Amino acid sequence: VQLQASGGGLVQAGDSLRLSCAVSGHPFSTYSMGWLRQAPGKEREFVAAISRSGSNTDYTDSVKGRFSISRDNAKNTVDLQMNSLKSEDTAVYYCAARSRVSVFGYVYTGSLEYDYWGQGTQVTVSS
Repeated sequence: VQLQASGGGLVQAGDSLRLSCAVSGHPFSTYSMGWLRQAPGKEREFVAAISRSGSNTDYTDSVKGRFSISRDNAKNTVDLQMNSLKSEDTAVYYCAARSRVSVFGYVYTGSLEYDYWGQGTQVTVSS
């Protein structure tokens, strides 16, 4: 299984970015997916997650109403639309896939609950 994240960059506060993660390997529709991030000097934290079918999503409180996670099971991709970016959103963003048995419709928020990780894409928001 390989995950390739893209779409990061340097933007100003209030701007938008769209991250995308392409997944190859086992049938994509069997994976629960998530986006997590890690800022300098901080631990990796949960950002957003989506269930296998895409019917359920969850977000950390600080991004609710600004970020939106989506997936396309036909294209094997999961995206993170980030609007109204803030300086505190600056981090390396990682997409992650859970391949072990998961409850249908469930979303996973812990980094230990994921089995595969992309290489990360840097998002820098200047204030």
